[in-house]
Amino acid sequence: MGDRGEDKAARYLQLQGYRILDRNVQLGRYEIDIIAQDGDTVAFVEVKTRSEDDGIPPETQVNHEKQRRIISAARVYMSQRPDDEVYYRFDIVSIILPTKGKTSIMLFKDAFRE
Repeated sequence: MGDRGEDKAARYLQLQGYRILDRNVQLGRYEIDIIAQDGDTVAFVEVKTRSEDDGIPPETQVNHEKQRRIISAARVYMSQRPDDEVYYRFDIVSIILPTKGKTSIMLFKDAFRE
């Protein structure tokens, strides 16, 4: 389910004008689901997928500990590619893949800060 969600998220981001730079990137001890370019900004994207709408939005799973891990991985990425002309932010793509009905996808730009 996670791979299906990430595939859908990548396609959705491309439709929103993002250019996918990399996926499932291991940086230090942590991983970033999608790294994408959105204009002059590099977005570190966390994808959260659920199979049903149980009333708990998938994006709420990105708690402070998860944010800390994503930020740590992003710092490794930024240190490997220093560029004063590029901005960085953290986005979340929330996906619900129901067994019946339409997939729900929501994008949260700048969902949390360092």
